[in-house]
Amino acid sequence: GDAAENDEKAESEYVETLQREKEARLQRNKEEFGEEGEAARLRHEGFRQGLYVRIRIDGVPVELLESFNPIMPMVLGGLTPQETNKGFLRCRFKKHRWHKKILKCNDPLIFSLGWRRFQSIPVFSTEDENGRHRYLKYTPEHMHCHATFYGPQVPPNTGILAIQKLSGNTPGFRIAATGVTLELDESFEVVKKLKLVGSPSKIYKNTAFIAGMFNSDLEVSRFEGAKIRTVSGVRGQVKKALREGQPGSFRATFEDKILMSDIVFCRTWMPVEITKYYNPVTTLLAKEGSEGWRGMKPKAQLQVETQTPIEVKADSIYKPITRPEKKFNKLYVSKRLEESLPFASKQKNEEKKRKKKSYVSKRAVVMDADEKKKYTFMQAVNTIRNEKVSKKKTKNAERRVEKAKEDARKEAKLGAVRKANKKRQYRIDGKIAAARERKRLRGE
Repeated sequence: GDAAENDEKAESEYVETLQREKEARLQRNKEEFGEEGEAARLRHEGFRQGLYVRIRIDGVPVELLESFNPIMPMVLGGLTPQETNKGFLRCRFKKHRWHKKILKCNDPLIFSLGWRRFQSIPVFSTEDENGRHRYLKYTPEHMHCHATFYGPQVPPNTGILAIQKLSGNTPGFRIAATGVTLELDESFEVVKKLKLVGSPSKIYKNTAFIAGMFNSDLEVSRFEGAKIRTVSGVRGQVKKALREGQPGSFRATFEDKILMSDIVFCRTWMPVEITKYYNPVTTLLAKEGSEGWRGMKPKAQLQVETQTPIEVKADSIYKPITRPEKKFNKLYVSKRLEESLPFASKQKNEEKKRKKKSYVSKRAVVMDADEKKKYTFMQAVNTIRNEKVSKKKTKNAERRVEKAKEDARKEAKLGAVRKANKKRQYRIDGKIAAARERKRLRGE
């Protein structure tokens, strides 16, 4: 009974304290603003929270009034002059861990950025150590990447949220990715790898004539001095175009003599075009709301809806590669060089393999009765020993399997206990933190 009375008394004292503070605040306002009162306060402070205001908006489309829903709240916001401009944005982007599928490059996404919601086409990339932004076809599974898209300019470090569809009947988790803007510009450079492949037509020591990499002498002159490499790792350089032979053939020098079977390639980077696409989400102008707005659909969805077969490129299909086995000549070391080598590196006098069988291997061995008995006895002993060894191996394997099962059962029990202990500890820590927060709010 005493505890309840104390609680009521403390509550009434708290309410009286709030009333006194309110009266003191009103008195201060009256002394400060004089007889005009509320009008002077609004003139100095502006409209504060909790007041009803009337706002005039110019240039409202008639569709907004026709499809206006008074039940649905409308959020009003302001834009700075810079945010009305459009350009390319680069952001740090990550697929949401609860979203089931990874995101594909050049598939349209709906972005929520600042006050705006719009659809755009992002291009994913990753930054190399030298600052180059390399094109990615898909978002990484558990890692950030960079996304570049066209849209309204916003200050850096603005949060981004991306979804694929607005309709509410989408199964699973709808938030596709999250991120933060890094920089704004009129254009960004994103490059993808392109390997030019050629093969040698003639070889002169460290010089070789390469064909099939370029189509004309003009292309060769553009790539003079470019670094090239063979699949086996021999590095080289493009020199000059050849007058004779296949168009686009050129002379190249290498570190070492290459083989006719070597494939020569040149690593290049080509720029990726970023699509200028900006489609604002105008759900307030449609009577059906988000169901009435129609945006660009991804290619996969269009193929399913129109029952279009997936386009297959013959060049992109992996084919089995059959390479003939190379036979290398035997290493020949001259006697003069062999004399100067250490003993470990010298060739040992190994017996040459005979083409014909020797007399010792061809002759027949005839055993007498006593030798036959010994041979049969040794065969029986070896058979028994082999049987014992195989049985022992089988038993050991079975024992290991049983032990693994037992260890798994023990680990499962221990895991459940550890989980319960962690949960209990987190609950206690949470209660302690909540009590500290309540004390801080009360000012104790």
